[in-house]
Amino acid sequence: MSEHFKFFTNKKCEYFPCHEVENADDFNCLFCFCPLYALGDKCGGNFTYLKNGVKDCSNCTVPHGRDSHTYITDRYQDIVELIKRK
Repeated sequence: MSEHFKFFTNKKCEYFPCHEVENADDFNCLFCFCPLYALGDKCGGNFTYLKNGVKDCSNCTVPHGRDSHTYITDRYQDIVELIKRK
């Protein structure tokens, strides 16, 4: 079975690549906006918080790797639990 749905690169995007990477051919644009952002410090990515409290993910490539689809979708239940608590 094909799994092409797990990887997408948009080299025509004016922001491509939005993070500095070694190999742009391995850059996954599928999760352009990371669904794990809402998990705050539990997302598993390389982030910092700015002085104003905003989460800065500019140094994170977790959602942009070749295998990011599985990592992100495996964390969906964490997002569901977060929403239930709010």
